[in-house]
Amino acid sequence: MAILGAHMSIAGSYDRAVHRAHEVGCQCVQLFTKNNNQWKAKPITPEDAARFKKALAELGISHPIAHDSYLINLASPDQTLWKRSIDAMVVELRRAEILGIPYVVAHPGSYTSGTEAGGLRQIARALDEIHRQTVRIAAKCLLETTAGQGTSLGWQFEHLATILDTVQDPDRLGVCFDTSHVFAAGYPMGTQKDYRATMRALNQTVGVDRIKAFHLNDSLRDLGSRVDRHAHIGRGRMGKAPFKLLLADRRFRQVPMYLETPKGTEKGIDLDRINLRTLRRLAAV
Repeated sequence: MAILGAHMSIAGSYDRAVHRAHEVGCQCVQLFTKNNNQWKAKPITPEDAARFKKALAELGISHPIAHDSYLINLASPDQTLWKRSIDAMVVELRRAEILGIPYVVAHPGSYTSGTEAGGLRQIARALDEIHRQTVRIAAKCLLETTAGQGTSLGWQFEHLATILDTVQDPDRLGVCFDTSHVFAAGYPMGTQKDYRATMRALNQTVGVDRIKAFHLNDSLRDLGSRVDRHAHIGRGRMGKAPFKLLLADRRFRQVPMYLETPKGTEKGIDLDRINLRTLRRLAAV
């Protein structure tokens, strides 16, 4: 059976995110370790980390994972922003290490006024520098598949392959597969044939063994739209079929999967709980 969870707010404290995850029926949890729209962050105290780890253990929530700040752009041609992004990513990994979180998910970046090839080189150079500064840290970066909106990189599997082939230490990197992003990028998964073709394409470029996490989101926009808009499971353009196929794939039984669907309630029931219930029913069929 798949390991299912969701992204949770750290409002109040880190351990509150774990409690929120437990309350809706999660087995794993994703969080930001700081405000995702600010560069600066309060230090994580030993007490913060201890309460977080205790909550995980007591509530049986496994595979905690972090997502980096949306301000970070490792592909930027602007040297000031690029260097600031490197510094910020180093901080993200250090914060994850303090909390005992093994992976930090990161969008590869956007080349903005530069070029695709230049952006990919910038990402690889940035990751090499990040790795040099975090040599004693166990936490690793997971490059996320993207929808390809604007000049964002990572929407083609070949982008990720190029980064992995270029960095000096690819073993310190993994991949986070976002279902909505992959669909919006133009990879179909709704039939057994399409699902196999998409996974074959990923395996031939990146290697499915590099997938260390999944983001489970339906898409509000069409296949190949290259627009990043998440929807509730089975209520977007993807429908339920891709999720059923993914959940049945034995290769990913031990890879944690996290919802990033819109928050809220429906008829008094938490939407995360509803989405998790939908996924578990699909997995049981």
